[in-house]
Amino acid sequence: MRGVLRRLTWGLADQAVTSMVSFVVGVVVARSMGAVEFGAFSLAWVTYGVVVNISRGLATDPLAVRFSGVPRADWRKAVASSTGMAIAVGLATGAICIAAGLALGGKPGAAFIALGFVLPALTLQDSWRFAFFSSGQGGKAFISDITWAVALVPLLYLASHRASVTLFVLAWGAAGAFAALVSGLQAGIVPRLFRARQWFSQHRDLSLRYLVENLTISGAYQFRMYGLGAFAGIAAVGTVRGAEMLLGPFFIVLSGVGLVAVPEAARVLRRSVRKLQLFCLLLGGAQAAAALVWGLALIVALPHDWGHKLLGDVWSSAQYLLLPATLSVMNASFYTGAAAGLRALGVARRSLRAQLWASAAYLVGGVTGGALGGAVGSAWGSAGATLVGAIVWWWYLRAGIRERLTAEAPVDVVGPGADQEEMPEMRST
Repeated sequence: MRGVLRRLTWGLADQAVTSMVSFVVGVVVARSMGAVEFGAFSLAWVTYGVVVNISRGLATDPLAVRFSGVPRADWRKAVASSTGMAIAVGLATGAICIAAGLALGGKPGAAFIALGFVLPALTLQDSWRFAFFSSGQGGKAFISDITWAVALVPLLYLASHRASVTLFVLAWGAAGAFAALVSGLQAGIVPRLFRARQWFSQHRDLSLRYLVENLTISGAYQFRMYGLGAFAGIAAVGTVRGAEMLLGPFFIVLSGVGLVAVPEAARVLRRSVRKLQLFCLLLGGAQAAAALVWGLALIVALPHDWGHKLLGDVWSSAQYLLLPATLSVMNASFYTGAAAGLRALGVARRSLRAQLWASAAYLVGGVTGGALGGAVGSAWGSAGATLVGAIVWWWYLRAGIRERLTAEAPVDVVGPGADQEEMPEMRST
């Protein structure tokens, strides 16, 4: 338990630094440039988020499932291949971004061209973080992100003097590249780009499904917002986003736990299949309870004046969404425990189905609620949908555990090391 808590603490600290970097970069760019330039930078930022999800699905998610808690020699060989896969994703998507930037032109085009050049370094840095957490070395991931944050200070200062979207994207990417270099020195591992194809071939049963899962998660949220804006107006989108921002500090906790959840679940699974469900229940239940406490504190204890200072005029409508938004986060927190368990089991087929059902419910609930009741309706529709999602995820986890126990039952009866030809004779004996 002490080891779990130590690794969890590193996960929370690392995610806090990552969130701080995102916040500071956004503030500096917004204050240094106009709305058009900031919009172009935001497009690059959102695209980076999509690329990172692709990289995680193909490179680091299979690593966390199959190489958490394994002998160090096996881990080092796998990390060399998975980081090479991350670079390959960065190179491929970077080339697409450069081509798109040349076609777009203007400020958005400049942002995409700059992003294309730095994407390989950014995907590599992100892959190092997950590699360290898979081996229980969260402190090294924290050092990587601290390095990124420290390197950003002089680079953002220099970029702000000439204030162009290209310089800001390059400064952000150069800091990430420096952090990736420091991470590689910490690990003592050289990424093997030419092993990317081999890595994909060996783990395609997991990686393709995890890729779809990761894209489905972000896609369902984006389309919910698009649908809400289409049916209820842009103001409703701002109201929902305002309520979510108040729950922002808890999202740091949720993301930090997510960094260590799958590796820890994989370690529990190697000790006992039966204990996996209890671990996932404790993990999801603790997060759900923390989300409920935070949300109730906002509802009961946040003064009206403070809410207005934080959100301005948005507060007057966003305050009525705090309860359904809290329930949504609580339900989502609860099923992250089941999601970690399914990924640890390596049953990508079941986890993909669970994610597709949960994302479909979230999209339908959020958009239908928005069409019927605006921002409030969308918030309550999403709360109901995340409850459905939690039920689906836990149903699939229980099915996956039963399947694993059934598969292992003959081994327990016959004994380890027995082959198929010996089984009839042993039974007769």
